[in-house]
Amino acid sequence: MGRKLRLHGWMLILLLATGCSSFNKEWKTALKQPMSVEEVAGPWDGRWVSDVNGHEGRLRCVMTKKNDREYDAHFHAKYKKIFSFGYTVPMEVKRVGNSWQFQGEADLGKLAGGLYTYKGAATGTNFFSTYDNKYDHGKFEMSRPEPK
Repeated sequence: MGRKLRLHGWMLILLLATGCSSFNKEWKTALKQPMSVEEVAGPWDGRWVSDVNGHEGRLRCVMTKKNDREYDAHFHAKYKKIFSFGYTVPMEVKRVGNSWQFQGEADLGKLAGGLYTYKGAATGTNFFSTYDNKYDHGKFEMSRPEPK
């Protein structure tokens, strides 16, 4: 039993490391692209915080436009500078005046708490979203990173 558990642990570490590597490549590519305050697509950098337990950490996101109403939000979250987790949320996005309103949901799996829903708004420079699931809820606050 111990050997099987260790094998699963190493597989999880490998999976998380691979996910982090692909996100970092996507992040670096997004930073090289021109960032427009007229578009929600591109890189975002900031923090997440849980309203339930006060946990918080760094959060990065790359928003990728699929069509006029659909984007993929590829998030990469850190907790205590040690643990990291990456996932993608399909978002329905609508332009309202000078901002974009969005909502989406993603099942992050049983170990991460299952289904999460997201709702928020972004301007060309600021991104705010709430997240909610049956065990936790909180907020994401991000802004555009400095160009490299």
